Order: sequence, then C-alpha cells, then structure tokens
Amino acid sequence: MKILLILAIPVLLLFPVENDKEKMQWDESRPLTWSDFKGVPNGSDDYVASTNSGISLSYSIGYRNGEYKFNFTVQSNFYPKQSWYRPEAASEYILKHEQTHFDISELHARKLRKKLMELDVTENVKADADKLYSEIEQERRDMQHRFDSDSDHSKLRELELEWRDFIASELEKYDSWK
Repeated sequence: MKILLILAIPVLLLFPVENDKEKMQWDESRPLTWSDFKGVPNGSDDYVASTNSGISLSYSIGYRNGEYKFNFTVQSNFYPKQSWYRPEAASEYILKHEQTHFDISELHARKLRKKLMELDVTENVKADADKLYSEIEQERRDMQHRFDSDSDHSKLRELELEWRDFIASELEKYDSWK
C-alpha cells in the first residue's frame, strides 16, 4: 500500500502576503535592483527601504515496500509588492544593504537544505522536517534583526561592510546546498 502526503509551508519575513503574491527566487547572477521594489513606502517609519524576503519549504512523503521516501524543495524568495523604497533617498549602498537581507534568507535556505538532506527518514519525518524548518526560520529572523541592529539599518558603515563580508563568506561555506 502506498501512502503519499504532500505538504507546503510558505514562510514570509514578518507577516502574511496576499494570495496573488508575486515572488522572485534568489539568484546569485541576478542581484536586486530598485525596479524590483514595487510596494508603497510605509509612512510611519523613516527607513529608506524595506525588503520582504523569506524561505519556503514544500515536501512530499511516500511509503512503499516498508520504506519512507522524502522529497523536498526549499526556496529563498523576495516579495516585490511587499518591498519598497524611497527614490529620493535611495543609493547603491542602501540597495546592497537590502540585497544582504535577501542573501540572509538564501543563507538560511541553504542551511535548511543541508539539515533536511541529513534527516533520518522515518515515520517521524514530517514532525522532524517541520521542527527543523521552525528552528532555521527563527535563526533567519534573528539574524535579520541582528544585521539591522548591528549596522543601525546601514548607518554604521564599518559594521555594515563586516556583515556583508560575513554573509558572503557563509554563502560560500554553504555553496554545496544552493
């Protein structure tokens, strides 16, 4: 008897996205441009830009001949309609700050792929995969906040550049899981 269970868990940066969400997958050969930011600036804050990015996990679990099969897809996405900038204050420096937010999401997508590839596929695989996802997602959110806090939202140039170098190094370290 074959049992097939398909689950999809979309995850966003901090809040849900509308059903008609437009998304762009992370691609090292295609960095963000200001034209990717299609949202409306939030009037209540004084930030120059805001990137809405996150990771998503979908997987299928099958059972056949006494053996569980686990297939998954992990993506790092940028959501243009929920991302915005103020053209009068925008610069290449700020765009690189926003790209680093997207890169942090990609880093955590790679970390999740690695952990899922190492996962023991048993009858508990769904719970195990969901737990890993939750842990990595929390790490991603925490890192996004630390990046903004440490760099004071890009205002502390030296710390900003240290973060960019660190994220680039981490992406390289997890290159096998892109």
